[in-house]
Amino acid sequence: MPKRLRLTRRPNIAMSEDGYRKLRSLAAEAGLDEGEFLSFLFESWGSVINEEKLVARLRLFNSELEERKR
Repeated sequence: MPKRLRLTRRPNIAMSEDGYRKLRSLAAEAGLDEGEFLSFLFESWGSVINEEKLVARLRLFNSELEERKR
């Protein structure tokens, strides 16, 4: 029997408008709500990301972060 999806954690998060639009778009494409999509993403993290690309994009994001906050 499949494990029942229980959304028991409700973190208060801040997102950019662009990030939130992308989240909503991806969730809608998958036929999920935003919480379900985030659960899927983090539960499947190792199989849905490319670690090398993630590290490179994270470095780029961090280098631009202060400028983006202005």
